[in-house]
Amino acid sequence: MTVKITKKIVGYQVKKAEAATPETKAENTFAPVEMNESIARPEFLLGSTYKIKPPVSEHALYITINDILLNEDTDHEIRRPYEVFINSKSMEHYQWVIGLTRVISAVFRKGGDVTFLVEELSSVYDPNGGYYKKGGVFMPSLVAEIGAVIEKHMKAIGLIETEELSDHTKKILAEKRAEFESKQSNSANDSDTAFPANATVCKKCSTKAVIVMDGCKTCLNCGDSKCG
Repeated sequence: MTVKITKKIVGYQVKKAEAATPETKAENTFAPVEMNESIARPEFLLGSTYKIKPPVSEHALYITINDILLNEDTDHEIRRPYEVFINSKSMEHYQWVIGLTRVISAVFRKGGDVTFLVEELSSVYDPNGGYYKKGGVFMPSLVAEIGAVIEKHMKAIGLIETEELSDHTKKILAEKRAEFESKQSNSANDSDTAFPANATVCKKCSTKAVIVMDGCKTCLNCGDSKCG
């Protein structure tokens, strides 16, 4: 269509064709809440209490770990440790126990990857020597056993993946144990362990469950073997 210009031209501009703007899809604005210091303590927390009776303490220790539930009733619901308390009739370890629980609780509330606490606590050694807990598991110190409890709790809430033996491996270990015990005339187990009395400590799982068969050291608890 032709348009006649009757007015004086004072300027001009070339109009470019506008590109069609694509329709933007509505983005999901929901962002899962992660553990951090700004999260206020709710009135209700989920708690679990663990009892330990180390030989280095006259009385038992009760370790309570309280968890906070984040993103409740959503697909992103997670349970994270929030605080820890240790109670005992014994006042012998009162000062350092209170200090330890406050530091651990502060790390829990800070968020991020808190699983490193397990390794740090487990590497604490008592200069007077460690001890064996029920089941034949060696504990280098009381602090290390507290770390073992925290690890157990983290596995229970899914923060640490549990490495389970396959059915095939369990079958092989059961066969090895039966063969070993049949060869030992004095293979009676002591009251504190479910493994042969003359078993040694496994360097991988710290359990007194390593036996020697056909010149090969094998752990009956975790399956670790020098022969592959």
